[in-house]
Amino acid sequence: MTKRFLPVLLTLAALAPGAPLDLDRARNLYNSTDFDGSLRVLHALPVKDGAAYELIGRNYYMQGDYKQAVDALERAFQSDSANSSYALWLGRAYGRRAENAGPFTAPGYASKTRQYFERAVQLDPRNVEAMNDLFEYYFEAPGFLGGGSDKAAALALRIGQVSPADGDVAVARLAEKNKDYRSAEASLRRAVEAAPAQMSRLIDLARFLMRRGRDQEAEQAFAQAEKVAPGNPKLLYERAESYIRNGRNIELAHELLRRYLKSSITADDPPRADAAKLLAR
Repeated sequence: MTKRFLPVLLTLAALAPGAPLDLDRARNLYNSTDFDGSLRVLHALPVKDGAAYELIGRNYYMQGDYKQAVDALERAFQSDSANSSYALWLGRAYGRRAENAGPFTAPGYASKTRQYFERAVQLDPRNVEAMNDLFEYYFEAPGFLGGGSDKAAALALRIGQVSPADGDVAVARLAEKNKDYRSAEASLRRAVEAAPAQMSRLIDLARFLMRRGRDQEAEQAFAQAEKVAPGNPKLLYERAESYIRNGRNIELAHELLRRYLKSSITADDPPRADAAKLLAR
């Protein structure tokens, strides 16, 4: 009798609120950029674990509600303080709060951003996303907030040990900042050679070439990226953003953004709201 009804009981358990099935559904909604729908499923869970709170935080982050994102991600990290991903997303949320805060509160949020990025890397020294975000912080932030080119350079070497292509991109950023454009280009081309199937490496090269006024070569890099990832929505956005940033091919940029807004995008792609803002410009 027990064996006979066990499959039924397991099915009912899977369908119960709070079961992994609900979290999977919420994650699928998040990935398809239905953040409201994902939040409805998550808030309906009678019991929430760290994974649920992290996903709640990521949904709020994507909606631009960074205060609620921080609140949820702090609860996720409190539930599992050894989780590198939780620390990374909490750092990102604090980073957005810093960007949108006033002069008195922004430094505190920025310091928390750095602390959680550093914590994420400490928890998982092979978390390339965390290392890249920490590199950006060191690269952009002033010394009194814990940034600095020396820290960025040291981290770039560590990134290269885990992901040679990402390490080359980081080295290129530092070289370009120091106006060593030849070394920057060489590093970006090494990144393309190290990861020829990664569209983003070709976008990095194209953007650099456009900043240097080498438009024809930039177009060749964009064309190569299209061959690597045909019809990829992110390429439409990145190419349009590069044109607008550099004041070139504005009509083509508008067309690319209109195509992007009609595309099926995921949570990993730039938000539609950002594309709409670019289009309005």
